[in-house]
Amino acid sequence: MAQFSRLEVAQVMKETGMIPLFFHNDIELSKKVLKACYDGGARLMEFTARGDFAHEVFGELTKYAIAELPGMIMGVGSVTDAGAASLYMALGANFIVTPVLREDIAIACNRKKVLWSPGCGTLTEITRAEELGCEIVKLFPGDIYGPQFVKGVKGPQPWTSLMPTGGVSPTEENLKGWFDAGVTCVGMGSKLISKEIISNEDYVKLEKDVRAALAIVKAVRK
Repeated sequence: MAQFSRLEVAQVMKETGMIPLFFHNDIELSKKVLKACYDGGARLMEFTARGDFAHEVFGELTKYAIAELPGMIMGVGSVTDAGAASLYMALGANFIVTPVLREDIAIACNRKKVLWSPGCGTLTEITRAEELGCEIVKLFPGDIYGPQFVKGVKGPQPWTSLMPTGGVSPTEENLKGWFDAGVTCVGMGSKLISKEIISNEDYVKLEKDVRAALAIVKAVRK
């Protein structure tokens, strides 16, 4: 069961402006990555559940976060159907992120008042997601659309909250482009939690990189 309401999750998304994305099938390594992100100031983590037995890893990560990382909001990405969404909510997911817009996932999440963020790529999809109660719409793949698309959406729909994932990197130029266009927050995966960091288990660097990225987000939003 979720520890945080969907409005609380949406507020933290808006306040911090960034969600690290990560998946690994090693539970202990995943805990260290989560701890480094937390120590760097991140208060959200999207566990991109793309491997076999990913739910087992997520369950352990969620227990770890509740016990050791107060205020850390755990969510799951790459969810493709309502059954998977229900499974992860039973394991404590506070938000569900999907690569596509699926109404069955919306129904499952809304029933339990859990925030869901569907991947959308057209104004029609974005509008339908909002009609289904979505607070923050995932723009995916972000690098295909870019900040100019965000500006185009915000023109007729200034109330729309967008979160690009894909094509987001922890540089001032990149982040300024997105936030100047009007995004609410960004999702950042391998550009932040790189293969090199994982292979070297350089959690000190990861903590520094997360802190630096959050500082850039804060600066470019002013």
